Amino acid sequence: MSYAGKSRHLRIRERDRNGGVSERTTQAEVHEGIQGRSSQVGNGARVGGNGSSEAVIDTESEFVEVVVEGAGREDTGICPRQGSKRQGCRDIEAEARECRVEDGAGDFKKSDGVLCKGVAARYAFMKRERPLYPLRLLSSAMGVSRSGYYKWLKRKPSKREREDARLEVRIKAAHQRSRETYGAIRIKKELSEEGIQVGRDRIRRLRKELGLVCKRKKKFKATTNSKHTMPVSPDHLGQEFAVFGPDTVWVSDITYVDTDEGWLYVAGVKDLFSREVVGYAMGSRMTEDLVSAALKKAVKARRPKDGLIMHSDRGSQYCSTRYRRILKQFGMIQSMSRKGNCYDNAPMESFWGTLKVELVHHRRYETRALAIREITEYIEIFYNRIRRHSSLGNISPAAFLQGYYLQKKAA
Repeated sequence: MSYAGKSRHLRIRERDRNGGVSERTTQAEVHEGIQGRSSQVGNGARVGGNGSSEAVIDTESEFVEVVVEGAGREDTGICPRQGSKRQGCRDIEAEARECRVEDGAGDFKKSDGVLCKGVAARYAFMKRERPLYPLRLLSSAMGVSRSGYYKWLKRKPSKREREDARLEVRIKAAHQRSRETYGAIRIKKELSEEGIQVGRDRIRRLRKELGLVCKRKKKFKATTNSKHTMPVSPDHLGQEFAVFGPDTVWVSDITYVDTDEGWLYVAGVKDLFSREVVGYAMGSRMTEDLVSAALKKAVKARRPKDGLIMHSDRGSQYCSTRYRRILKQFGMIQSMSRKGNCYDNAPMESFWGTLKVELVHHRRYETRALAIREITEYIEIFYNRIRRHSSLGNISPAAFLQGYYLQKKAA
C-alpha cells in the first residue's frame, strides 16, 4: 500500500530517562517506501533503528506510532552523543516534513541495488537523496556513519574518478557523433583513434552511469510481392556474402518510409565488398522505374566491369522485362533469392533495418521531400563515410575502400 503524499497522524509516545511515558498526536505527510534496517514496509514496519526515535507504521490504521527514547517534552534536551544543550534531540514533525517528495521520488526500495555496492556508492546515494531525507535516516538505512559521510564529502576525487570524468565527456561526444547508434565496442574504437586507450567494460559502465543507450529496433513489414508469373533467375550467391574485390557483387531491395503525404518507397543498391550504398532512388510508387533508377545511379557512380552479379529478391519490379534489359545492357548477371527466404538477401535487409533504427523510426515526416532530404544525407554523409561497420573492422565503407586501393597500389 502506498502512502506517498498522504496526510497521516503521528502518534508520538515519549519515554524519558526516568521511565515516564507521555503521548501526543500530530498530523504530517509520510513518504512512501521509508524503511529501516529490517527492509520492510507494511504492517508494523519500523522506521529508524540506530537513532533516538523509531516509527511503527500500521497499514490498517491512519496512525503512525513514533517512539522517542530518552527525551520528554519538558526534558532539558542534553544530547548524550554530543553533550551540547539544545531544545530536544530532533522534532519528529520536522523529520516528517523533510521526507515529503513528489510521487515517491527517491524511494529507498528503488535505489538500484545501492546496498549491494561499496561504501562510496552508498555515500553517493546519500548525497543525491540528501535534499529529500534527513541525514540520520539515510545513514541508518545505508548502514554507514554520518561522520564517514562528511569525511567522504570533503575528500578530493581520486585519480580514477578524475579519469572517469574526462572519459564521460569523450563518451558523450562519441555518442552524439554516432547519432546515438554506437555501443561500447565501436565507441572503444572511436576513442582509440583519438589516442585514448580504455577498456570495453569501463566504457559500458560509464555509459550505464550516464544513461546512454542505443536506438531500438521496431517492427518490420515486408514489401516484396513474389506472387507473379514472371520469369525468375537462379540464386548465384547461396548466402555466400564474402567477396574479394569491389563491384563484383551488388545486392538490391526496396523498402518504405511513412510520411504524412503517404508512403515513400526507397530502392537501394549495395556493394557487398565495401558495404557501401552505391545507388538509390526514392518515389511515391513502387515500380520498375524506381529500381531501374537506383541501378543506373550505381552504374554511373562506379562504372563496374562486365560479369558483376546483381542479386535481389523475386519482386515483380526485378523480374520485369525492362529491368532485365538494363542488366543485359551493362553486362550483369542476375541472381535472385529463393522464394520466401529473406536470408538470401540479408546484407540489404540489414541496411534497411539500420536505416530505420538509426533514422526513420525517430522522425515524423510531414512531406516526402523532407524524408528524401534526410535519407539522402544519412546515406551519403553518415552511412557511407562516417558510420563504423563491424564487418569491416569497425571502420567506414569509404575508409575501407581507400585502404584497399592504397594496399593494392603498394603491392
